[in-house]
Amino acid sequence: MNNWSLLFTTRQVATILCVCVPALAAQERKIARSALPAAVERTVVEQSKGATIKGFSKELDEGRTTYEVELAIGGRSKDVTMDSTGAVIVVEEEVALDSLAPAVQQALKAQAGSAPISKVERLLKGGRLVAYEAHFRVNGKGKEAQVGPNGEKLDHEE
Repeated sequence: MNNWSLLFTTRQVATILCVCVPALAAQERKIARSALPAAVERTVVEQSKGATIKGFSKELDEGRTTYEVELAIGGRSKDVTMDSTGAVIVVEEEVALDSLAPAVQQALKAQAGSAPISKVERLLKGGRLVAYEAHFRVNGKGKEAQVGPNGEKLDHEE
């Protein structure tokens, strides 16, 4: 037996990996506006016209750094995620559930089941609508459900 096997059992190593690896996969943290790269700042200025800026965050996920600005426009939220060059990756805009097509409303409600939907967002990638996302709570835990632009089931989460 080597020294490593004396220090950790297989179960302990598995527990450490289960706890630590997901934490390393995506690390989002709040940052100050002054910490934004110049290209990201330019996109923030563009995207935040007519909005109130709520905050900024930076995320490192699988070696890729992204920045997010949280905005409020007319009482609704809008989050814009950009890469370090300021290119917009995704825009999440809050929309009223009852403003959506009946098929989209029905599909989101079906996924939420009996849980009331607290928020719905329209997800845009490359300026194109790719999904709607409903937020709700089940047994005290926050949950999300996504459907396609016409209420269809998605092959993967957007």
